[in-house]
Amino acid sequence: MDNYGGSLLDNGAGAAHCLGMPHDDPDHPHELLPPDPALRVKALETILTKKGLVDPAALDEIIDIYENKIGPRNGAHVVAKAWNDPAFMAALLEDATPVVADLGYYGRQGEHMVAVENTDAVHNMVVCTLCSCYPWPLLGIPPTWYKSDAYRARAVREPRAVLADFDVTLPDETAVRVWDSTAEVRYLVIPQRPDGTEGLSVDELMALVTRDSMIGTGLARTP
Repeated sequence: MDNYGGSLLDNGAGAAHCLGMPHDDPDHPHELLPPDPALRVKALETILTKKGLVDPAALDEIIDIYENKIGPRNGAHVVAKAWNDPAFMAALLEDATPVVADLGYYGRQGEHMVAVENTDAVHNMVVCTLCSCYPWPLLGIPPTWYKSDAYRARAVREPRAVLADFDVTLPDETAVRVWDSTAEVRYLVIPQRPDGTEGLSVDELMALVTRDSMIGTGLARTP
């Protein structure tokens, strides 16, 4: 049983794209850059690398730090605190924006947050079908696969197959609900708390929360 929630039912007004703004003057060298933001970044990286101004290995390491370490720790803190504090969990599910802001996690790409909780009955997964909207203050830089056309299309059409690609297999009775992020609304998945974690501190629980589990393409680690 798969169903699609959130703005997948109404995403026209909330969609936003970052469009390249070409100039009419052909003498400008940046006129040669492609209009797509991701391609422009790649083209600039190539130019700077050829000039010896950028070390690709160092750049990849920096991106890895922000993508997999610094950013996701903020979201992991929110999840672990929710697991350990029922009142905090209730407030988070009711209106996540002020709750995460009180923890210092706010800013651009995270102005309006919605938290959704995974249960035995429902597994939530997040995608941005029109662009790559993502909760940067909580999860850091979005992974490459999140921005890919394949993920954005298949997550809606065949979510269970996508989950299988991430080695996630759910019981048949668990519904999969896909949430579509927009320029106005971004989602944080609260994964199910693993068994055997009673009595663990927030810091200990944070180590069990992965970035993918907060997107819905993964599960929390078992201790």
